Amino acid sequence: MRRSQVWIGGTRPGNAAFVPPPADALPDCLAALERFLNDDPEPVPPLIKAALVHVQFETIHPFLDGNGRIGRLLVVLQLVADGVLREPMLYPSLFFKTHRALCCELLNEVRLRGDRERWRDFFAEGLEASATQCVSTAHALLALVNADRDRIAGLGRAAASAQAVHHALQSQPIATSEALVEATRLTPATVNKAPAHRERIGIVAQVANRQRGRVFSYLAVRRRMPSVGRSSFSPV
Repeated sequence: MRRSQVWIGGTRPGNAAFVPPPADALPDCLAALERFLNDDPEPVPPLIKAALVHVQFETIHPFLDGNGRIGRLLVVLQLVADGVLREPMLYPSLFFKTHRALCCELLNEVRLRGDRERWRDFFAEGLEASATQCVSTAHALLALVNADRDRIAGLGRAAASAQAVHHALQSQPIATSEALVEATRLTPATVNKAPAHRERIGIVAQVANRQRGRVFSYLAVRRRMPSVGRSSFSPV
């Protein structure tokens, strides 16, 4: 947590657009937020709770940097914890970053005037847009994966090992050869040959061109991801 005063906009607290609580108030602010997250003093419908938690977290601004990213991640994790989502598949960051100016304006309206209704409607619109995008992307990825599986089937004797690596890369679109060995239980030599077959038919690309610690990327999956989210993929 931060140990100093921060402000949003402007060059100093005196001309800032918003000044979060001082550092010594953070423990009490976060404790109150935790109680609200856990339905104390009373339960709140999950989507409304997520909207209000996001306002409060960004208002508290507990870190020197990364509050926006963590706050948006908290939205998704809270919806999972409350049973609205089975998996953290929503990507609301794209909507909120696309409408950044309006998002900041509405957050300040809640802080300064208590206008929760406009923020609630905007937040709901963002989740709806994210869910629609998620479903569309999932359908497109499923079609691509099935098409790639059919193409791999035409590799002949190499198809079985290539299919195993293909299956592993569906869970981790960027992976080291060591991670693929662990996931597939194939030998290192077999794993390193399998992507070569798939490179030949345009399914996989080698990211790190080296003999040891090779890194492979599932091209179709990466191309379907929102551009602002591609950096979230990392080799394991």
